[in-house]
Amino acid sequence: MVKIMMIVLVLLALYWLVPYVFTAVFGIGALKRKAYSEKIAFTFDDGPNPIYTPQLLDLLKINKIKATFFVVGSKAEKYPELIARMHNEGHLIGMHNYVHQSNWVMAPWTLRRHLSKTASIIENITGERPVYYRPPWGLLTLLDFLLMKKYKIIHWSVMAEDWSSTGGSEKVKKRLLGNIKRGDVILLHDCGETPGADEDAPMNTIHALKVVFKELSSRGMSCVRMDEL
Repeated sequence: MVKIMMIVLVLLALYWLVPYVFTAVFGIGALKRKAYSEKIAFTFDDGPNPIYTPQLLDLLKINKIKATFFVVGSKAEKYPELIARMHNEGHLIGMHNYVHQSNWVMAPWTLRRHLSKTASIIENITGERPVYYRPPWGLLTLLDFLLMKKYKIIHWSVMAEDWSSTGGSEKVKKRLLGNIKRGDVILLHDCGETPGADEDAPMNTIHALKVVFKELSSRGMSCVRMDEL
């Protein structure tokens, strides 16, 4: 029995942990930062959200910044006008599963069906089929890693833990300004309705970005979409 349990644990480690180490730690099979680039990319997960996404889009427009949104398919389906606005204002739209559920607890065929559905939802709104994909929490399985060649998988190099309201906008601002370097992919959120997140947390992110965008501009940093990084 002990031997069987050890075999199961090894197989699970191979199926879950190895692809995570490859992508999250070493950036193999996924882009987590663009070495030697002079630019940076802001990315926003978990939306769209009818309260926070419009405010974020307003702020991006004021600062003339193009970003990348990894949207949840079911929310894109519910708020197509926000997806249309993202597209019309020049932002890149990627996928973040049809529901915010970890790949580790989904069968590979279920994930593929969900991604295909999400891609079709976005394509029907924008006329463009998305190819950029960020798995929730950055978690991939071994089969995802080996078989999802038609998608460009995006990880991140800077996060501000902005899913939590603890520390307010000051925490988000300090973590971003203290860590962003040229070539970075920055992970933020425009929705707080996912497991483990605080519902009002995106407001802190928006307040912090009002300062962060101006400071990065004074540093001469250019903010672009993922496909322009």
